[in-house]
Amino acid sequence: MIVKIFNKNSMGQNIYLCHCKATGEGILIDAGCNTADEKAILTAISENSITVKAILLTHGHYDHVTGVEKIKQATGAKVYCHICEKQMLENPELNLSCLTANKIYVTPDEIFNDGDTFQFGQCMVKILHTPGHTPGGVCYYNEDCGLLFSGDTLFKSSIGRTDFPQGDQQKLIRNINAKLLTLPEDVAVYPGHGDSTTIGREKKQNPFLKV
Repeated sequence: MIVKIFNKNSMGQNIYLCHCKATGEGILIDAGCNTADEKAILTAISENSITVKAILLTHGHYDHVTGVEKIKQATGAKVYCHICEKQMLENPELNLSCLTANKIYVTPDEIFNDGDTFQFGQCMVKILHTPGHTPGGVCYYNEDCGLLFSGDTLFKSSIGRTDFPQGDQQKLIRNINAKLLTLPEDVAVYPGHGDSTTIGREKKQNPFLKV
């Protein structure tokens, strides 16, 4: 799997374009794009002859979905989210876009549940439901390459905020411990914001996860 990272937007949201080198099929994980991100993403898609099969959302907060409609229109990709996140995507009060100049409404094309998988080319990601930051927050795990796209569930030395509507810190920590820290320690973690890390590092150094 080849991964390209885009984060020129003001919120510092990491957008991941992943594709199978053998087939050119790919996915976009989150789409908190500004105009610069959108241009860079579409250029990368064109230059690498990538067919984007899906926009996979880790959760529904506005900073992760602002560019969904433009990328969808440009690529024809379907939008996927966890079943528990559909309400947030369609409600500006819950996705917090009501606090910005533009209210955002995103209608997912497909929904999935914990443990489902998504195949693109010879690559696959598994959906790990990790609620706490939001009810339908998920991470995407590629076992073959040892990659975890953690959204706003787990960061380098931190975890997702839980002071927004529907947040629950105890639930978030419980799910991180049960679903993420049980993965191999050398798994690389690509978060929704900030620098990448590893499962092993967060088990040892993340102050929110120390018993």
